[in-house]
Amino acid sequence: MDSINLITNAISVSLNGEFGDSYKNYTEEVKQGLEEPCFFISCINPTHNLFLGKRYFRENQFCIQYFPADKQNPKAECHAVAERMEFCLEWITVTGDLVRGSKMKSEIVDGVLNFFVNYDMFVYRKVDSVPMEDVSQNISVKG
Repeated sequence: MDSINLITNAISVSLNGEFGDSYKNYTEEVKQGLEEPCFFISCINPTHNLFLGKRYFRENQFCIQYFPADKQNPKAECHAVAERMEFCLEWITVTGDLVRGSKMKSEIVDGVLNFFVNYDMFVYRKVDSVPMEDVSQNISVKG
């Protein structure tokens, strides 16, 4: 599984741990039947830059949208949820390793909370090696 999906799953686990099963987490677009309150998790603008050798630095910016249940006071609910998200998403566990969230910010647009957080990390590219006994070479000499 690629790192973006692993981080998405870790965010979902952390949100579920903080908010419980009554808050649904979505990772794919929902055409209809969105159950509120809920979170929609998506990675936006990921970057992948060579750092040194086979080591790459990935910046993974996530936008987690929160759709509140309270339609009368959505801003108050969104502010309360944003504060809880700051704490539960500060550290997430990805494949057994703790990853720290950074650059957290939030904004409310049309009654929906947009919470932004980065999970930046170094990754190593694995190169498949061929055992020496499987390597063969054909040489022909003219003349």
